[in-house]
Amino acid sequence: MPRDNILTAYIVVDILFVTTGALLIIFAINTKAETSKEFTKENVVRDLLLTMCPLDGWLKLHGYMAVVCAIFTLVLGLDVWFETLKARRNLSEIWVAQPAATQSLLQQTMNCCGYANSTSPPFVPDTTCPNALVAAAQLGCVAPFAKEANSFLDLVFTGAFGIVGIDAILVICTAIVLKDRKEKERYRFIDEKNGAGAF
Repeated sequence: MPRDNILTAYIVVDILFVTTGALLIIFAINTKAETSKEFTKENVVRDLLLTMCPLDGWLKLHGYMAVVCAIFTLVLGLDVWFETLKARRNLSEIWVAQPAATQSLLQQTMNCCGYANSTSPPFVPDTTCPNALVAAAQLGCVAPFAKEANSFLDLVFTGAFGIVGIDAILVICTAIVLKDRKEKERYRFIDEKNGAGAF
C-alpha cells in the first residue's frame, strides 16, 4: 500500500499540537512554582522576568480554546451521528454513483446482488452474480452495506464524543489549577500580613 504523505503530515502536526499544549501547561505550572520561591543569585533575574509572563492568563486562554475544540468536535460527532440516521438513503446515492467495477467489488465483498435487490438498481455480472437467475436468489446489498456503514460510523462518532469528554476533563483540570493557584496566593498574602512569611 503506498504511503499517504498528506495523512502522515497531518498526524505529525496533530502530535506536535498535543505536545505544544502539554509544554504550555508544564511551563505555566513550573514557572508559577519557580516564581513563588525566594530570590537567590541564581534565580533572581530569571524569576523577575518570568513574573512578566501572563501565566494564569495563558492557562485561562488554553481552557477557553479547549472549550472551542470540544464544541467543534461535538458538532463533527453529531453530524456523523445524524448521517447514520439516514444511512440507507445516503448509501443508495453512493451506490448509484459508483462505476460498475466498484459495485462488483461491493457485491463480491458482501455476497449480494444489486442494491435493494438484483433489479433495483440492476446487478453487475461478476463471480457472485453470474446471471439473472443466481442474482434473483441472492439478497440485495442494502442490508449488509448499511450494517457495515453503521458499525463504522458508530465507531467514528463515538470516538469524537470520547474526545469531547477528554476536552471537558481538561477544562475542569485547568479550572482546578487556576482555583488552587488563587487560593495559595490568598493564603500567602495572609501569612505575609501576619508575619509568618510565605509557605
